[in-house]
Amino acid sequence: MITVALPKGRIADETLELFNKVFKQDFVFKDRKLVLEHMGFKFLLVRNQDVPTYVHYQAADIGVVGLDVLEEHESDLIRLLDLGIGKCKVVLGSAIGKDIDYRKPRVKIATKMPHITMKYFSKKAIAIDVIKLYGSIELAPLVDLSDGIVDIVETGATMKQNNLKIDEIIMDSSAYLIANKNSFYNKKQAILDLQSEFQSLVG
Repeated sequence: MITVALPKGRIADETLELFNKVFKQDFVFKDRKLVLEHMGFKFLLVRNQDVPTYVHYQAADIGVVGLDVLEEHESDLIRLLDLGIGKCKVVLGSAIGKDIDYRKPRVKIATKMPHITMKYFSKKAIAIDVIKLYGSIELAPLVDLSDGIVDIVETGATMKQNNLKIDEIIMDSSAYLIANKNSFYNKKQAILDLQSEFQSLVG
């Protein structure tokens, strides 16, 4: 049996849709259950940010998770395939009409992605203070908690509605099929077969 960690929400639905197409069977979670067993697979529904942890510690053999989460976790996992779903961007943003002042000794950036943020600004040799938030990131520059934000956007509509603008795109992200290294070694053929099937679907 191969155990698959899926992030709750749209990416899980789109991934199960890929399984539906490959195996010509319905892979559907019943009610509010977090575990689904079907056709030699066990699926676990977990929080998006926790997928790399489940795969890293081999609670799951493979997983599906956004590239932004992978880059933030910096876990030692095998990236098998870009599935081309769950597309979004990690951006640097600030309030409209109030550009970030890089002449300040330290710039304050609010984000839920401190590693990506630190890496991005260290490449630019800009000193920052990271303010870690877990939600409502857009609020931070509006109440002077931060000079700017690093956040995920799909269309940018939420930022616009909150009087923010996108200053720079840090990275493009989409959902990746990932594997635990030991699982890949022990169940190599089954995992490679699945990767190949997905590859033919996503092109």
